[in-house]
Amino acid sequence: MDSEKTEQSTAPDPRQAASKRGHQADLPPPEHPGGPDIDPETTSSEEDEEGRLPELTEETTEPVGEGLLATGHAAIENAVKLAPTSPGVYRMLNAANDVLYVGKAKNVRKRLSSYARANAPLPARILRMIAATVNVEIVSTATETEALLLEANLIKQLRPRFNVQLRDDKSFPYILITGDHWAPQILKHRGAQSRPGRYFGPFASAGAVNRTITALQRAFLIRSCTDGFFESRTRPCLLYQIRRCAGPCTREIDFGGYTELVREATDFLSGRSQAVKEELAAEMERASTELEFETAAVYRDRLAALSAIQSQQGINPRTVEEADVFAIHQEGGYSCVEVFFFRTGQNWGNRAYFPRAEKSFTPEEVLSSFLAQFYDDKPPPKLILLSHEIGKPNCWRTRSR
Repeated sequence: MDSEKTEQSTAPDPRQAASKRGHQADLPPPEHPGGPDIDPETTSSEEDEEGRLPELTEETTEPVGEGLLATGHAAIENAVKLAPTSPGVYRMLNAANDVLYVGKAKNVRKRLSSYARANAPLPARILRMIAATVNVEIVSTATETEALLLEANLIKQLRPRFNVQLRDDKSFPYILITGDHWAPQILKHRGAQSRPGRYFGPFASAGAVNRTITALQRAFLIRSCTDGFFESRTRPCLLYQIRRCAGPCTREIDFGGYTELVREATDFLSGRSQAVKEELAAEMERASTELEFETAAVYRDRLAALSAIQSQQGINPRTVEEADVFAIHQEGGYSCVEVFFFRTGQNWGNRAYFPRAEKSFTPEEVLSSFLAQFYDDKPPPKLILLSHEIGKPNCWRTRSR
C-alpha cells in the first residue's frame, strides 16, 4: 500500500523549518488546483466486522442404531491397542474418510478408552460421532502444549462436524507508527509485523483503530499519508488546514519538533498518558503566561483530543495493565463469546464471536476450544480472565509463557 522510497535526507533543511513544536502557521487558501488535497489511500475506511449468528445444526432425536454403535466402538478399540500413553492428537474419520472430530489428550490411550466403553453414559452428540466412526488416526506429540497447538491448527484446517469452530479468525488490527522515514507515519496495520516501527494493539475492530487514529492526529498532529503522497507535496494538504497534521511534508514544522510529537504519541500509546497530558498542560500554561494565546489554544485542543480518547474507553481498571477478558453466554442454541482487550492499562475495545457448536456443548467446552483456536496464531497477553473455569489449566499456563 505504501510506496517504498529510499530516504534522501535524515532531516529537513533547517532553513525551511518555520514553526515551533506543535504550532500551526496561518492556514493557506483552500484552492489546490494540482491534484487531490488528501491522500486517497488513507480515506478508504475498512468496515467493522459484525459477528453473525451461525446456522443452527439440526440435532436428530432418533436413537443411534446398535449396529452402528458396535462398529464405531470396534474401530475405537482397535485404535486403543496402538495408542500411546503420552500426549497427542486423534482424529475420528467416517466411511468417506472425512474427519468427524479432532481431539487432544495428555494420555491418548486413556482418552480413547473412554469412547470405547459400550455401556458408558455419553451425550447423544458423542454417541452419534462414535456411530459414524470407522477409523481413528493418532499423532503423538512431545508435550501437551504441542498437542494443543496441533489440535487448533487441524480444527481450523479441517473444520470437523463435531468440533467447536471459530468461524471468524481474521487477524486483529494494530496501530503502527513507522520507523523507516524521518517523518514517521501513523496507520492501521494487519498481518505480519515486518515493517520497521512501533506496533500498538491488538484493537477489537477496524472501527476502533480508525477512531483512535483520528483522535491521535488531533492530539499529536502526526501524518497519516503514504510516503509517496508525502514526497509529492509542494504545499500542505487538507489535514494540515483542519489541524490534524503538523505539515512535515512542506517543512511547516522542523525535524526536532516533529520528532517530539512522535515521542509524545508513542508515550501515550505505551501507557504513559498522564505524563503526556501533564507535559501538554505545562506547555499550555507557559504559552498563556507569555501571551502566546494562539499556541496555547493549540495545546488546549490537543489536550481535549486526548481526553476524548480516554472517555471513549469506558471501563478502564487501572489494576489491569495487559489482559484479554472472555465471557461466554448460551441461549436459544447459540454460543456468544465476548472478548475485551486491555493493553498498557487502556481498554482497546471488545468484540463478539459466535462460534459454531452443537447445542449439547457446555459453556466450558465451547470456551476451552475457542481459546485454543483464538491464540493459535497470536501470542497471549500476560493475563487471561475467563467467565467459566476450563479444564487443563496447566497446559494454558505453559502456553502463555
